[in-house]
Parts: sequence; structure tokens; C-alpha cells
Amino acid sequence: MHIATVNPANGETVKTYHPMDEEELERRLRLAEATFRTYRTTTFDERARLLHRAAEILDEDQGTVGRMITTEMGKPVRQARAEAAKCAKAMHWYADHAAELLADEEPAADDVKDSGASRVLVRYRPLGPVLAVMPWNFPLWQVVRFAAPALMAGNVGLLKHASNVPQTALYLEDLFHRAGFTEGCFQTLLIGSAAVDDLLRDERVKAATLTGSEPAGRAVASTAAEMIKKTVLELGGSDPYVVMPSADLDRAAEVAVTARTQNTGQSCIAAKRFIVHTDVYDAFAERFTAGMKALKVGDPMDEDTDVGPLSSERGRDDLEELVDDAVRGGATVLCGGERPEGPGWFYPPTVLAGIGREMRIHREEAFGPVATLYRAADLDEAVLIANDTDFGLSSNVWTRDEAEVDRFVRDLEAGSVYVNGMTASHPAFPFGGVKRSGYGRELSGHGIREFCNITTVWQGA
Repeated sequence: MHIATVNPANGETVKTYHPMDEEELERRLRLAEATFRTYRTTTFDERARLLHRAAEILDEDQGTVGRMITTEMGKPVRQARAEAAKCAKAMHWYADHAAELLADEEPAADDVKDSGASRVLVRYRPLGPVLAVMPWNFPLWQVVRFAAPALMAGNVGLLKHASNVPQTALYLEDLFHRAGFTEGCFQTLLIGSAAVDDLLRDERVKAATLTGSEPAGRAVASTAAEMIKKTVLELGGSDPYVVMPSADLDRAAEVAVTARTQNTGQSCIAAKRFIVHTDVYDAFAERFTAGMKALKVGDPMDEDTDVGPLSSERGRDDLEELVDDAVRGGATVLCGGERPEGPGWFYPPTVLAGIGREMRIHREEAFGPVATLYRAADLDEAVLIANDTDFGLSSNVWTRDEAEVDRFVRDLEAGSVYVNGMTASHPAFPFGGVKRSGYGRELSGHGIREFCNITTVWQGA
């Protein structure tokens, strides 16, 4: 098992780590179980004080953390710092709102009386140690959007992070410890993927959350179902970006470039399939392609870089195979499409037109700065193309026609519909998908309640 920081910009191994042995893993599981017994009884005020402090420390560490993330997975350093700031914001938000989100609820008085009770309430209680299996693409954010609500609910966290971001994983454990959380509240487990199954079968692990690939989600969901444990899955996405004739074309094309290439295109909620009404197709394609060509590709530590390297050589190979397959099938390359010379796992911003249903890129998620363009004759065809995918994470619609907005919101098969804007996550809004993009929700009140025992308390007269 190889756990290491390998710089995607040059392919050099920076640091390697030995996986935890069974004895250390057992120690940490015992610690999580013991810590939960006491941590679950802490007050919301105490948890909030600790989480606010973690957010403050993260803000103080923003520059160092940004460079660490960029070194590990290649994200342009400006975006890495922004990720750290976003995590601090989410921590503050949950620290401020958790008590309200998990406050006791009282059913209607008539229903209480009808049940024969003098009092009934619904209380949210923590479950226990929750295992988080997290990916490399947003190595801080993916973890914090689980950890902040879980800790505020009174749970404790066990993190199995991606094997190419060990420094970020260890930083997160240290961050919570520095903030004052006791050692067992949040622990990083340096283990390989093969160890996850045994962890899920351990009775001390009460639930699991995974953000990652569909195969990984299937494996975790299968074992968790066998053990009858709650899971939340956020898997892949192939989000549609629909542009209708009434849209502000200049703005739609400008945002489309960012929507496709944020994090070098390695985002589940990045717009990937651009579905454009035939009346404005040519004008949008021209603007969008020009914007993609203008992006600066290069050293992710350079403040001016827009697109850095892909996170791994395998990731670039997979993306290149999707593009080559589309070209062989008749797709037209409007820009990009060729691997550059030199070190690092770079791939240029690429736009493909003339996509057919038989092409792999129509069915599979393109995890990198490659966009596919589709021409739609009308609104009905735009909806059909948008829904012609196994995924359903988010969606984007550009129109100033309210009737069209209502139709898209009604008919698009996705966990989110963003109108005249780019998909983005915010701690106050639920996030998650449908179909093979997973189930359950993160963030907002919905996210914090996912790992709670929703308890009915009935008192007789």
C-alpha cells in the first residue's frame, strides 16, 4: 500500500508514509469509542467554542495549508487558499447554527393529546463514531463538510482520506486537536482502501459517509447494508449546463469556463455537458471556446495560473482516453485535445462538439478540463439530453424566461438546479444527488441530522 505525497506538477515523490498497523488501528478505534461516551454529553456551547477556534486556526494557517494542498493534488494555489477559507466559514456556520438545527421539536398539541401523552418531543441524539472515506479533489472541504456537523451533533469522526493527500489528512487531525477537541474526537487513519471493509464491519463504527467514485460507493454501501449501518454517498456527476435563447450569452459563456475548469475540472459538481439551444449555439460555442483557450495552464504555485496539472498520471491517461474515443467516433475538437510535452500531468482546456450517445464521454464522467457541446432544437430536447445520464448531482440553467425556469426545476433529474449561475456549495443549503450520484444530503440542517438518532420521547399523564 502506497501512501505518499507526489507532486502532480513534476511527478516527484515528496514524502511517503507507512500505513497504520492493526495494533495502532485498534487503539484508535478504542479511543473513538471511549471518547464518544463523554463527548456526547458536552453542550452545544462547548462544541461551538471548540469549532470556532478550529476555524480561527485554519484561517491563520491559510497560506501554509494552500501550498500543502497544491503540492499534494495540484490545485492552483489561489483556489487552495479559497478552499481553506470556505472550510473556516462552514465551521463558523455550524458552530453558530447547530443548537437551533438540532433543537427538540414538539408535535402539535392535538396530536399529543390524541396519543394519550402529557408531553411528546423529538430529540436528535448522536450515533457514535462515524467513518468518513474522502477523496483528494477537495481534500479539506470534503472532510470539513462532514466533520463540522458531525462534531457539533456530538459524534466523533474517523477519517480514511485518499492515499495521495496524507499531509492534508494529518493536518486535519492536528487542527482539531490544536483547537482543543480531545484526541479521540477526530482521528486520521492512514490506511489503504482494502482496510475499509473491516472498519465498516466493526461494531464500534456506527455509520459511514463517502465521497468518491461509483465503485467505491457500491462497496461501502454493500458492506454497510449488510451490517445495517447508515450511509451517505456523494458519488460522481456529469452535470448539464443548459443555455436557452433568452440567456445573457456573454455572462453564460464566461461563467461556463469557470464552471468547467474550477479545480482543473476535477470536481463532481463541475459543469461538464453544455447543452445549447440551436438559435444561440454558434454564438455561445465561439465565446466559450475563446474563453477556454485564454486560460493560463502552468505551475499551480503561480498566482496567475488558472489550470494546473491533473492529480495523477492515471487521471490524465483516463481523461485522454475519453477524448481520443470521442474523436475516433467523429467528435470535433474546437480547442485543446493534445497532451503537452514536459514534466507533470497537465492536460489543456478542451472543447469537443458533435458528441454522440455511443461515445464513452457521453456516458462517463470526464474528470478534467474537457467540455462537451450539444445542440438542442428546443426546451424538450434540452431536458432529454440533460437527463440522458446515469448521474444526477447538480445542474445549471441559463434563461430569463420564468416558464422555462419552472419547467427545468420540475423536470431536471438532479439534486440541485442553479439558474443563471454556477453550481456552488454553501453550508446553509443541502447538497447531494440522485440516481448514481448517490443518496443522502450533506450541509444545512439536513446534513447535520443524517447521523443522528431521531428519538421520539413520549410522556404519560
